[in-house]
Amino acid sequence: MNKHIILVISFLLLITSCSENRGKASVSAQTIYSGGTILTMNDDQPIAEAVAVKNGRILAVGSMADVSDYKSANTKEVDLEGRTLIPGFVDSHGHVVFGGLQALSANLLSPPDGEVADIASLQNTLKKWAEDNGDAVTASKMIIGFGYDNAQLKEVRHPTRDELDKVSKEIPVLIVHQSGHIGVANSKALELAGINKSSKAPPGGVIQRDENGEPNGVLEEYAFFSVLAPLLSQLGEEGLVAFAEAGSKMWASFGYTTGQDGRSSGGSVEALKKVSAIGKLPIDVVAFPDVLESRDYIEANMSQDYVNKVRVGGCKLTIDGSPQGFTALRDRPYYDPVGDYPEGYKGYSAITEEQLQDAVNWCFERGFQIIVHSNGEGASDMLIAAFKSAQEKYGDPGNRPVLVHGQFQREDQVDSFMKLGVFQSVFPMHTFYWGDWHREHTVGPENAENISPTGWIRERGLMFGTHHDAPVAFPNSMRVLSATVNRVTRSGYVLGPEQRVDVTTALKAMTIWPAWQHFEEEDKGSIEVGKLADFVVLSDDPTAVKPETLAELKVLKTIKEDMVVYQADNEENITYMDFSPFSSDPVVAHHFLHALDDALSTVKNE
Repeated sequence: MNKHIILVISFLLLITSCSENRGKASVSAQTIYSGGTILTMNDDQPIAEAVAVKNGRILAVGSMADVSDYKSANTKEVDLEGRTLIPGFVDSHGHVVFGGLQALSANLLSPPDGEVADIASLQNTLKKWAEDNGDAVTASKMIIGFGYDNAQLKEVRHPTRDELDKVSKEIPVLIVHQSGHIGVANSKALELAGINKSSKAPPGGVIQRDENGEPNGVLEEYAFFSVLAPLLSQLGEEGLVAFAEAGSKMWASFGYTTGQDGRSSGGSVEALKKVSAIGKLPIDVVAFPDVLESRDYIEANMSQDYVNKVRVGGCKLTIDGSPQGFTALRDRPYYDPVGDYPEGYKGYSAITEEQLQDAVNWCFERGFQIIVHSNGEGASDMLIAAFKSAQEKYGDPGNRPVLVHGQFQREDQVDSFMKLGVFQSVFPMHTFYWGDWHREHTVGPENAENISPTGWIRERGLMFGTHHDAPVAFPNSMRVLSATVNRVTRSGYVLGPEQRVDVTTALKAMTIWPAWQHFEEEDKGSIEVGKLADFVVLSDDPTAVKPETLAELKVLKTIKEDMVVYQADNEENITYMDFSPFSSDPVVAHHFLHALDDALSTVKNE
């Protein structure tokens, strides 16, 4: 055969071979996910049929035909079985370590998250918890409960020391309000803490009293923190590690692949590191130590890089308190506060303007991110002034400052935060848990329509994050999603329909936008090539179900860098709270409660 003909034939065969292999991947995937809806949160490719993963990162996203090019004999194929795959949730604001308290104490939450409906059921819950953990309570002489909410109790008030004395007079009893800003102690706990009729409340705190001037057991803000903080800070290494492990597991069970530990201490960050070192931290956790207390630790540990799933992301600052507890600083009187409040009561700040400005300046000067708890309009006025002054002095250091909560905002404040480049991490779950309370007591029916003003934020084309603030509420991602979309109160009232957003927007506020908030948008928040394989498998497609059923969706599986870190045992009956060392490890329980007892004694001595 003519050699020229042979060359032509060979050339044609080469072209055919190249054509047949065009697009074939030279790298094979370790895992391919397909067989269900895949919502990417990537506007350029919002829906995909399959995702290929290698070494914990996304290798390919697209049609089944495209992604199958990366399949080899060793590739694991995961069939979603009609379920929905979305990016792992990024926690815009929560308290992972403090969430361990929620997992390790008596559950005093009201329905649907607990069974406490009145003071009698609260007392019974504490008694039963003490009975179930009898050995630990006997050894440590401490009973602790978390999550009561006076707004949901039949009596519509806080319990008192006398009512907690009916749980026990001999053993200290301490219960923590769902907001985390208020607590109640029985007589024994007050005695050990050295709080009596002559005690003066610390700055930024209140000791509530009865008609005779005696402390009634209710402690607000820094009066409460003066008791609680030493308890938590002196848990010891084993106790804090138990907190960190329990909290991180709870976050994973609700689909969070990145958690936040807001208002950390150096001890709590070190506890997270220890949990990770022993292989029991299922998710990434970014911590923000208190800038008023931990500046040296922040400066020494601030980093954009995770080491064993833990990093310090910046500074936390708290200006005021709880809106539902009437301790947030407003710019006008509360509408109809329940309790003994003076005429024209507006709440109060937990810190001075000087402390606020100094903290903000310290962070701006160093280019550190600062996230600031500000609930009331008065607190936000203080924050806006502080940010403006810092920017005038230091310019924009690119530190992406964050407003946390912003529950009561005027629309002009939304404009001010926008001009200052402040990212808003808001709390729409308030519409469900306390929407009726806000209408009736805190801000009144007109202003309650605009709490957590996500509609105003989106009208301005801004990103935002939504959070659960756990342990204020469970880190229930589907409740966060539902509240952001529906804004339906416990009574069924739609609170501020103009502030609602669509499901896709609400999902972005739980994924790609808080990833940006944390400077992690290149690695997290969407299903795109090169990003971490952090996923959540949901029982159904949130964009396809009726909006009013969003809270009923279930997290079936949480996947961190292609590894399953949580999987529901039974899709029909999923239990999220099976983490308590009290149920399996009396040594940890003993240590935890004994540390609380020791810390109370320390407060008394101080």
